[in-house]
Amino acid sequence: MTPSVWFSIANPFALLGWLMLIAALFVPLQAAWRPRLLWLAGRVWPLVLAAGYAAAVVAYWGSAPGGGFGTLEEVAALFRSPGMLLAGWVHYLAFDLFIGRWVLDDAASRGLQGHARWALLPCLLLIFLFGPVGLLLYFALRQAAFRQEVTHGR
Repeated sequence: MTPSVWFSIANPFALLGWLMLIAALFVPLQAAWRPRLLWLAGRVWPLVLAAGYAAAVVAYWGSAPGGGFGTLEEVAALFRSPGMLLAGWVHYLAFDLFIGRWVLDDAASRGLQGHARWALLPCLLLIFLFGPVGLLLYFALRQAAFRQEVTHGR
């Protein structure tokens, strides 16, 4: 299977995971099937992507002469190989989806999810599109919620 074919499978697969994760955000917290949806979207999906990443690394390792992780030039050489570029992309897909699930878990543990689901939506969308920027936004939201609790004596 070529890197282009793997890519055309991995992208919609990850997108479906994100759609399930976002859907879970709007499922009532007490719904019996919500935990299964979160488990599928935020645990199974990232692990399947992680397996795809591992397979791509095994299949294409050594396909990028001069590639490595020691310098920016070596990383650029690594990503000149379509197979290693695919591996890097699937790495992002897997980790970002896992972090999206972590955000929902963390928000739920802090009591932010029920009333703040609309505030969490941009965080998830930014994690999907720009990874660390969405995570930064979530931590800013979490800090603002903490300050509000302290200010209001909760």
